[in-house]
Amino acid sequence: MARYVLGTIVFLLVVGLLTFASVRYGLGRLPGDIVVDRGGFVLYLPITTSILVSLLLSLVLWLVGR
Repeated sequence: MARYVLGTIVFLLVVGLLTFASVRYGLGRLPGDIVVDRGGFVLYLPITTSILVSLLLSLVLWLVGR
């Protein structure tokens, strides 16, 4: 039970830090992210950012699961 609680805390901490980093340091504007801005319409598809966050979270969860 303690392992799951620790894993949840680590997961929430990592998500919070990544969210802070993306706002603070511009992580959301990586090459490969698609932005379409036409008039009053903006479409943002963070493909590269999503892949990077997924890899980091997978690494953290793998380390916690060991």
